[in-house]
Amino acid sequence: MNIALAKHLFSLLLFGSNGIVASRIALTSYEIVFLRCLLGSLLLGAIVLAARKPLGILREKRSALLIAASGMAMGASWMFLYEAFTQIGVSFATLTYYCGPVILVALSPILFGESLTRLKLLALGMVAAGAVLLNGPLAGGGSLWGLFCGFMAALCYVAMVALNKKARGVSGMENTLLQLVAALGTVSAFLLWKQGLSLDVAAGDWPFILVLGLVNTGYACWLYFSSIGRLPVQTVAVCGYVEPLSAVLFSVLLLGETMSLWQTLGAVLIFAGAVLSQMGPSRN
Repeated sequence: MNIALAKHLFSLLLFGSNGIVASRIALTSYEIVFLRCLLGSLLLGAIVLAARKPLGILREKRSALLIAASGMAMGASWMFLYEAFTQIGVSFATLTYYCGPVILVALSPILFGESLTRLKLLALGMVAAGAVLLNGPLAGGGSLWGLFCGFMAALCYVAMVALNKKARGVSGMENTLLQLVAALGTVSAFLLWKQGLSLDVAAGDWPFILVLGLVNTGYACWLYFSSIGRLPVQTVAVCGYVEPLSAVLFSVLLLGETMSLWQTLGAVLIFAGAVLSQMGPSRN
């Protein structure tokens, strides 16, 4: 279990460093996401083929369609998120994007027939207040497009999770591979419409592209899904907050991004609200 926990935490730290790695790549947000999906799909595809196990995707066609639609939403979410990285910085974009899980909780009565408890309503209020404190100073600074992209990434995250939760009978690794391939198709279509599939990549960008696609996407997903089944659900839920927290810390330490007192308070409210939103009657 200690090895599984170490693998899980390391995968979350890799996910949290995505914005740092992407900031070193002189390409547009959709070009970066295209290369990330392409390289990640190739590596995960090789891992799935090497396992030589029967593919659940082939017999669960309805689930495969839902996962593919979820992957399309994931591709759109990543494009908005990476655009937000360039517009408002990694820390602010990450925290804005992290409103997505709480939005999902707010919509759970409609999407999943779940009831909203007082605790979850309190969590929603905390995240809303945190978002206002975090992004209020940015609104007058010409970053409205960045804020829009951050919140659109959050909404696409909601669609991604909602569609994926309705899929059954497909393993985590196959699920992720199909999502990446669907995301790759979505980004490819947008890239083809925007400029064609020809990319002008500088030689100095390739090391960071390979790290983002192979290590932070393909390898990190393998670590994540090979460890998640060996850990208690509560451990996975708590450890999930390592990703956004590390993203904010990395951006402050490595990119020199700063946060005011009010924005720091907003970040604390968002994290606290996100934790509360995941608590149920059986958790203390």
